[in-house]
Amino acid sequence: MGETPYFRSRHKFLQMNLQLARPIVFIDLETTGVNVSTDRIVEIAMVKILPDGTRQVKRKLINPLMPIPAGATAVHGITDEMVKDAPTFKQAGNEIKQFIEHCDLGGYNSNRFDIPMLIEEFLRAGMEFSVDGKKLVDVQRVFHLMEQRTLTAAYKFYCDKSLESAHSAEADAMATWEVLEAQLVRYPNIGNTLETIVKFTGEEDIVDFARRFVRENGVEVFNFGKHKGKPVTNVLKEEPQYYDWMMKGDFPMNTKQKLTEILNRTLVKKA
Repeated sequence: MGETPYFRSRHKFLQMNLQLARPIVFIDLETTGVNVSTDRIVEIAMVKILPDGTRQVKRKLINPLMPIPAGATAVHGITDEMVKDAPTFKQAGNEIKQFIEHCDLGGYNSNRFDIPMLIEEFLRAGMEFSVDGKKLVDVQRVFHLMEQRTLTAAYKFYCDKSLESAHSAEADAMATWEVLEAQLVRYPNIGNTLETIVKFTGEEDIVDFARRFVRENGVEVFNFGKHKGKPVTNVLKEEPQYYDWMMKGDFPMNTKQKLTEILNRTLVKKA
């Protein structure tokens, strides 16, 4: 098992319900665990859907530079032996970044796990990657708002198919795309563009993926702890040591990155 080369289907889908202004890449990760701060990617699959309905598929095994726990292997079937000769994320990062550049992103529970994990890996590798300006479509969010199920159940519910090779990253990413297509038929009220879907799911304005900050009336506020509900800029002005505490704490790098961006904006305004 290694890398699946690019595959471009020249056949358009019989029906393409989603109207795209630019490509969208559906991402699915397999990892050493579920802690975004400490766990690592062992496999990434990316299904790129172009506006004309053609698709490209890319899959890579990744060496996480740490042992894969038995519990994780039991879920996705990937062992230390399988990844020992695979590239590290730092080695594969540019290729991954190029594949998803100028694309919107989608997945299943992707706004809470896959995309945050991917961003952490880019940050750890010292690579610049931003989702600013990208539409982030989490198919699980649509499903949970409507039906409250898992991906396997969603695939059966919407597509009337059994999900073979569940927890295979490529199979999960492809199934996620098919589920979204079926959701657009079943729920015409959510629209058929990324803008309308993201607006429906209520996640069009994410600050950090750990949700330590949220926007209220366009203002970033704390979403945890003693300052919950307070504007971040106000707290940084009144209690600057809180910034140092968070930067030294066990918060995801993406959260620290966004906190620093807010601090820098605050300093520029003061100047």
